[in-house]
Amino acid sequence: MAFCLICLNVLVKSFSVRNNYQLSPLNYQLLTVHELGIVFYIVKDVKQVAEENHVEHVSSVVMDIGEVSTVVPHLLTDCWRWAADKEDILRGCEMKVNTIPAVTLCGDCNKEYETVRFGKICPYCNSKNTWLLRGNEVEINSIIV
Repeated sequence: MAFCLICLNVLVKSFSVRNNYQLSPLNYQLLTVHELGIVFYIVKDVKQVAEENHVEHVSSVVMDIGEVSTVVPHLLTDCWRWAADKEDILRGCEMKVNTIPAVTLCGDCNKEYETVRFGKICPYCNSKNTWLLRGNEVEINSIIV
C-alpha cells in the first residue's frame, strides 16, 4: 500500500504542475487509484504475452479506451509511466491511447447517435429505448516490440 501512496503523491504534483490545476491530494488519489489498478492488470497481461513470445523488450502498448469508460487517458498514461519503469521488459515502454467514440443505438428508430452529446434519449425520436454500442472499452489493441 505504501508504494501506491508514494506513486499517487508524485502523480498529484506532476498533474498539478503540468496542467496548472489544483486537485486536493484526496481527490487526485480517488481519480488515480482506478487507473493505477487498471495499469497493474495491463502490465501483467503485457508481460505474459511478451514472455510467451520470448520478447526481451516491449517498446509500446496501444490501448483502446472508450469515451465513456470512466478511464481518464492522461491519468492512465501517468500511472503507466510509473509502473512500466519498474519492470525491465517494459522500461521506457510508451503507452499510446486511441479514444473510441461513444455511440448509442435507438431500439425504436434504429438510428445511431453520439452518446456524449445526446445522452440516453434518442435525438431523432425521443425514445428512451436505447443502448450503448461502443465507447466503454478498455482494451489492449496492440503490443509493439
